[in-house]
Amino acid sequence: MQYYHSIIDTIGNTPLVKLNKVTKGIKGTVLAKVEYFNPGNSMKDRMAIKMVEDAEKAGLLKPGGTIIEGTSGNTGMGLALAAIAKGYKCIFTMADKQSKEKMDILRAVGAEVVVCPTNVTPDDPRSYYSVARKLNRDIPNSFYPNQYDNLSNAAAHYETTGPEIWRDTEGKITHYAAGVGTGGSMCGTAKYLKEQKSSVVTVGIDTYGSVFKKYKETGIFDEKEIYPYLTEGIGEDILPKNVDFDMIDHFVKVTDKDAAIMTRRLAKEEGMFVGWSCGSAVYGALEYAKEHLKEDDVMVIILPDHGTRYLGKVYNDDWMRDHGFLEAREFATAKDIVASRNGSSALLTVNASSKVADAIKLFNKEGISQIPVVQGEEFVGSLTDSKILGQLIDDVSIKDKSIADVMDPSFQFVALDSSVDVLSSMINKNNKALLVRDEANKVHIITRHDLLMALTQ
Repeated sequence: MQYYHSIIDTIGNTPLVKLNKVTKGIKGTVLAKVEYFNPGNSMKDRMAIKMVEDAEKAGLLKPGGTIIEGTSGNTGMGLALAAIAKGYKCIFTMADKQSKEKMDILRAVGAEVVVCPTNVTPDDPRSYYSVARKLNRDIPNSFYPNQYDNLSNAAAHYETTGPEIWRDTEGKITHYAAGVGTGGSMCGTAKYLKEQKSSVVTVGIDTYGSVFKKYKETGIFDEKEIYPYLTEGIGEDILPKNVDFDMIDHFVKVTDKDAAIMTRRLAKEEGMFVGWSCGSAVYGALEYAKEHLKEDDVMVIILPDHGTRYLGKVYNDDWMRDHGFLEAREFATAKDIVASRNGSSALLTVNASSKVADAIKLFNKEGISQIPVVQGEEFVGSLTDSKILGQLIDDVSIKDKSIADVMDPSFQFVALDSSVDVLSSMINKNNKALLVRDEANKVHIITRHDLLMALTQ
């Protein structure tokens, strides 16, 4: 009889499949390594089992223990499968931008899911990184794999993904492309391939709002590059230890929209029902291939996961339309709004240490309704006239307090190419305005009034 002893024995040996339609006009052969053939429907199964087994060998994970990890979903699924096979419990922390499907799937396989806010810094105690670390400290006999800095992550791909690609291409591979998040699949695989053939070119796919590309090209960790983005699974606002920049020859950044549209094209034109970051990887890789691939070249692109994780997002027409990703109508962008001002209006701010009375004077003098709060060069909060009015009615002495005592969280930063329909969906009762940096790193505010003007001009 031929059978596997448990589901984790089926991990790996995923197929290479040639891309035929989306590669029109591109020279060479472009192959996708389709990782949703893993039992957890993603490439994260590989590193999950490696991290668990290495922890067992090191005595860090003992019988009856609890695995606690911060995840965008797929690593959690791989760890959950390992836990089922080996008898562990799981608790996963996730950012609230992750799809509901990912959370539901993890709960379906017996994991506890703790949802944390997206728009906080990594060291904020509410971030999904910090909450996972605290749970690990508080829960006895628990293990925190920390996929970002756990080098078993990259080792899993060095030991499995790289050799599989080398074997299946018979060593003919010339280019390797993958999205970069934790860095394990990109760098572990790249290390193996470059050891076999040093001429293999590696292309990392990044997203706008992430620090990787600029750090690779300049060596500068620029916090001004960090702002919220929608694509799940790639890009970071930290530098994980698994990201070995020496293993990545080039970076290409891809917008949320281009990634989402390519994801749907892969389903319709190639029959590959894949996840959002797969669209990022293919779009970015093909942008590079247009200029650099030759007839005899062979490019392999990692497709990390399955489309079931994104049924409510990129595969939902209403969601795509709400975010300006379907081409039903052309909208102006944040860049257009900034350009329409002709540099005439400087951004007004108040200092966190100033008095509320100073902000009230500014509201009255300038006829504005909201204002960012700064401390030095950092944006640390926000004030709105409606909030101050309500507080004054309750207690008139509030005007003598410092702004830091009454301010709301800072307005969100958005991408310069965000369209008006996307911007409008981000302004709500909890976020009265938006901030954006232009090409010269100058900050501008975008209000409801700006959006109304852009829609009616």
